[in-house]
Amino acid sequence: MFLHLLWFIVHQELRPIFSGIGKCIAMECYKHGAFITLVARDEHKLVQAKKEVEKCAINDKQVVLCISVDVSKGYNQVESVIKQAQEKLGPVDMLVNCAGMSISGTFEEVGVDSFKKLMEVNYLGSVYPTRAVITTMKERRMGRIMFVSSQAGLIGLFGYTAYSPSKFALRGLAEALQMEMKPYNIYVTVAYPPDTDTPGFAEENKTKPLETRLISETSGVCQPEQVAKVVVKDALQGNFTSAVGPDGYMLSALTCGMSPVTSITEGLQQIVTMGLFRTIALFYLGSFDSIVRHCMIQREQSKAADKRE
Repeated sequence: MFLHLLWFIVHQELRPIFSGIGKCIAMECYKHGAFITLVARDEHKLVQAKKEVEKCAINDKQVVLCISVDVSKGYNQVESVIKQAQEKLGPVDMLVNCAGMSISGTFEEVGVDSFKKLMEVNYLGSVYPTRAVITTMKERRMGRIMFVSSQAGLIGLFGYTAYSPSKFALRGLAEALQMEMKPYNIYVTVAYPPDTDTPGFAEENKTKPLETRLISETSGVCQPEQVAKVVVKDALQGNFTSAVGPDGYMLSALTCGMSPVTSITEGLQQIVTMGLFRTIALFYLGSFDSIVRHCMIQREQSKAADKRE
C-alpha cells in the first residue's frame, strides 16, 4: 500500500490544480488504495479537495491528510511538513511534485520578478519536497518520485520565455537524480502533460499572447482524468518519461537525448522513429514560425492604420 504525498501550491496566477490535473492525480492514486497527504497554501481548497478525493476510496482504512504550507518558500517548512506526514501515515513511498504556475507573455513584457517567481514555484517547489523525502527512501531502498513538468518543458514556445525554463529545469534535475538513486531502487518519473481541459487552462487562454494561443491550438486538448491515469501508471511502473497522446509521445522521443530508458524496446523505438519524427517536427516548427510572422505583420499593419487615422 502506497503513501502518496501530492504537493500543491496556490497562487493568483496558478492554474487551479484542485480542479484539474492535480486533483485527478490524487483521485487516481486513491483508487489504487493509497494513503494520501495533500499539501497546499490554501486551507479552504485543501478541504474541498479532500472531500472529492475521499469519494474514490476502495476501502475504509484509507486516509487523506491535509497540511497547509507554501512549498516554494523555504526548505525548513517543507521538511517539517514531511515529518508531520510521516509521523501520522508512515514513510513516503511515492512523492508527486505538482507545484506549478504559468505566466505567459513576450520576453520584454514579462516582469523580471516573474522569472524568479516561476523558478521558485515550478523548480524549487519540487526540489524541497524531494530533498525532504530522499534520505528515508534511500534507507528503505525503495520509492517513487514524480515531477509534473509540461510539454513546454520539452520545447520552448513563443510567450513562454519565463515558463519553459522553469519546466526544462525539472528534467535536468530528474535525469541527474535518477542516476544517483537507481542503485537504491528509487525511480524517478517526469510527466509532460499537454494542454488540458481545466478551468485554469480556459482562464489562462484569456491572457495568452495571440501567437501562443494559436500555436497551442495546433495540438489537441486532453481531459485531466486521462492525463492522471497515464502519469500515475507510468510512475508506478518506474518509467522515466510519461507522455500523453501522440504529440506527447513524438515530443518525448525527439528530445530523449541522454535520458534514461525503462527498457531496450523503448530505446529501439526511439532510434527507429527519430528520423520520421524529426521530419514531422520540422513542418510543425515551420508552421509555428509562420504564425509568429503573420501575427507580427497584422500588428504592424494595425499600427500603420492607426497612425493614418
